[in-house]
Amino acid sequence: MKRLSEWISIKIARRPGMVILGAILFFNIVFILIAALVISSFAMSGTEKMGFFEAAFYTITMILDAGCIQFVIEDIGKSNVAIAILCLLIIFIGMISFTGAVIGYITNYISKFIADSNEGSRRLKVSNHVVILNWNTRASEIINDMLYSDRPYTVVVLNSDRKQEIEKEIEARISDTLQRESDLKKNVQVIVREGDVFSSKQLNDISISSAKIVIILGSDINNTICQYGLRKKLDYSKQGNSLTIKTLMQVADLTSAESSRDDQKIIVEITDPWTLELVEKIKRAKQVDGKCNIVPVDVNIILGQILSQFSLMPELNLAYSELFSNKGMTFYSSTDSTYTDSSEEDFIENYLHTHNNSIPLAVMNRDGVSHAYFAADSEKEVHRNTAVQRANYAVKINHDYWIEKKNVVVLGHNGNSDEIMKGFEAFRSEWNYTDGNEILDIVVIDDEDSLKRMNYYKKYPFVTQTVEASIFDKDIISKTINDFYEKSIGDISVLILSDDEVLNEELDANALTNLVYVRDIIESKKKENPDFDVESIDVIVEIIEPKHHDIVNSYSINNVVISNRYISKMIMQIGEKEDLFDFYNDILTYDIEDSTNGYESKEIYIKKVGEFFKELPSPTDAEQFIRAVYYASIDDSIPKEKQNPTLPLGYVKAGGEMVIFEGDQSTIRVELEARDKLIVFSNH
Repeated sequence: MKRLSEWISIKIARRPGMVILGAILFFNIVFILIAALVISSFAMSGTEKMGFFEAAFYTITMILDAGCIQFVIEDIGKSNVAIAILCLLIIFIGMISFTGAVIGYITNYISKFIADSNEGSRRLKVSNHVVILNWNTRASEIINDMLYSDRPYTVVVLNSDRKQEIEKEIEARISDTLQRESDLKKNVQVIVREGDVFSSKQLNDISISSAKIVIILGSDINNTICQYGLRKKLDYSKQGNSLTIKTLMQVADLTSAESSRDDQKIIVEITDPWTLELVEKIKRAKQVDGKCNIVPVDVNIILGQILSQFSLMPELNLAYSELFSNKGMTFYSSTDSTYTDSSEEDFIENYLHTHNNSIPLAVMNRDGVSHAYFAADSEKEVHRNTAVQRANYAVKINHDYWIEKKNVVVLGHNGNSDEIMKGFEAFRSEWNYTDGNEILDIVVIDDEDSLKRMNYYKKYPFVTQTVEASIFDKDIISKTINDFYEKSIGDISVLILSDDEVLNEELDANALTNLVYVRDIIESKKKENPDFDVESIDVIVEIIEPKHHDIVNSYSINNVVISNRYISKMIMQIGEKEDLFDFYNDILTYDIEDSTNGYESKEIYIKKVGEFFKELPSPTDAEQFIRAVYYASIDDSIPKEKQNPTLPLGYVKAGGEMVIFEGDQSTIRVELEARDKLIVFSNH
């Protein structure tokens, strides 16, 4: 009995539900057997001829339906009172012990099943899916960009908490896109689970070993409940992110196993040098070719590069919003042994002779393999041969073209301010700055504490002025911008930064306030001078929360930069096409050359038509225009140092309308004016 008691105690502790179910079934079986034995054994009126198994059957039917008592007692008026009481007692006890207990248990089991599913306690059988570990302000944009893909997605999100909030955020983001883009279909299924991203069990429960892409995000710190807690977490996060390292170690251990899916991509979001260094160490130790491919993405560097480029060439925001997404023309890569047998110039020229639905951009070597990169609206267009019309069309390029001096006002700050300045510094180096030939003039307007943290930007000589002004100092802000505009030669750009180091409810508040100030300056100038060129002041507004996009647009600002959206688009594209990682790094980084990879760095530039061409090109189609510009840029009759292989990707009309050369180039009309601007891919 003691051993039986111990066995029961252990079973109750480990699986109480099964013990209770067993007890219910055991009691009811015994009860039915005893009831059947009593009914069949006693020679009472109505049961004289009833056998044991028949009695057992009718006992069960009476419990399930009290009206079935008539099969035991043919005439209740003539029957023995004892048999009637016995039947009623069986019905009463059976309803409690059998019907009530079993239904209660099943109901409880169903409730537990639903609860376990909601909490992520049950194993999810899925494959070829995308796994997102942790959640931040960029996550919903990653999912949203999948809507533009031509293939369906299943996404599994695992986060420690806020399941319902995350589900509502995803639904709101997707619904907004589907409402705006009526031609899109909801091709994304999202499953959100609460759980521990460090738990191998819970990672296995979401079938991480069979996932196509695993994205490890940094957790949001903007939902901290108090300003003191936020500051403390910010200071800690800038030193390093040990949670990202811990998550990657667990994920790499599972995805590098022999049983895991081949060619998995592990995208790791990085925000500091310490984490990047450790991720690289884990990559060297755990990465298995053909299995787990770890790709670290440095968020701060990318955002800094993008925002600095947009300040210098605002129209890039329009171009990148399409080129860095699955919507319309985007970037593709392809590997082929023939790429190594010819120079990049020969490859591009041969490709232009046989394709007019995509644009060849570059050939780069990665891990001993040559990759060709293209701009096209789908991957099939990259490989589709077409007949290219030969025509006697030519353009005259100004081979002495040099980019004009850039004048920028940086209004406010964010966590990437230093990286933005490094982007400006790289641009300055790319365009061969020499003493007395400064091509950058930057003024920073910010609050005192932020300027002190950046040491008033003293290490950046192109920052010619810093002005202390809080968000409430409208007069100081307005006077500084007006004075800078009056003294500058050429157009100016105003980059309004959104502080990403504030509480959630304060996100974009300062940026929107500064926008009101800048718009007021522009409107005042229009009132003073009806002929004032509003395009001489380009306003670039960074916002973090996508729902504020419409607010900014209501102020007639075209250059709205949802910074998180660019990171999300790049993460998704790199996850699908890892070969693009080096290509993105190249086009986002201004530098003279990259001797490690053996090719000269190329970027996307915005160039004024009136300055880039010696004379205005005559009207033609994109097919002829692209080839004419390219051949003119590599003209053998000019010195090699003045040759700059240039491929047009599109143009922006004066006023902001963008035309991208996607699809059949022979059907795209090109009629340019001097004030229009070309979108080109070139060395400089």
